[in-house]
This record gives sequence, structure tokens and C-alpha cells, in this order.
Amino acid sequence: MLRIARSAHLQMLAHAIGGLPHEACGLMGGRFGAGLVEAFVPTRNVDASTKTYSIGPDGFQAAEAAFDPLGLDVVGVMHSHTHTDPYPSPTDVAAADNPFLVGWQYVIVSLRDTEPMLRSWLLDEGTIVEVPVTVVEG
Repeated sequence: MLRIARSAHLQMLAHAIGGLPHEACGLMGGRFGAGLVEAFVPTRNVDASTKTYSIGPDGFQAAEAAFDPLGLDVVGVMHSHTHTDPYPSPTDVAAADNPFLVGWQYVIVSLRDTEPMLRSWLLDEGTIVEVPVTVVEG
């Protein structure tokens, strides 16, 4: 189970919608093993694409600057799918194949329908496992 603080959840949805027509992306802050996203930092999609995203060094620096004073780590990434379901694409799975990203949550916000749909995944060595999400106060 992944719990997402309401404030972070609202920021993710707003950033995804605001990023249209491109995919939006950002980094999630929490404590490893706690299963709670406490904060979110929106980042620029350096790909400026409707089908892919990439977070540049400035995005990671901004997240560290925001999370460090709170004692938080980067625990995952959020990105949007502008026209498809919130399911990891082959590109998403390939990008997650990095030993530094093991244990990261991958939140995908689909903007295919009128109401955004948010789902979370663990991606490890090509394995895709959905993680139930609940929004909590905070």
C-alpha cells in the first residue's frame, strides 16, 4: 500500500493537467520503507514530449533542496500519460532498470478521461507490480 499525503496528491494532479499537451513529471519525497509520500516537487519534462519524460539534473537538485530540510528522501517519480491508461509503458519499464532506483514508486497519472486517474507501480528488472494507493491527510 502506498499512502500519499493529500497535498502531494493534489500537486501531482495539478502538475499533470498543467503540463498538457506534454507528459508532466516530478519527484516524490518520503522515507524509504514507510510507504508514505509526504511531499512532491514538480519538475520540467526535458523531453517536452507527449509520449516520454525525462527529469534533468536541475529537477533532482530542486527535490533535494526541498526534501533535505524535512529529512525526506526521493522515494519515487510521478509522470503523466496524456492519452493512455496509467500503466507503465515499455519505455517506462526500460527507464526504471537502474540499480539506483530499486524500491522507487512509479506513480502514473492518466489524463485520457475527463477525471485524472492515478495508480502506482513497483518496477524491478522488468517486473511490474501494482501498489494500491490511498490518499491521507497531510
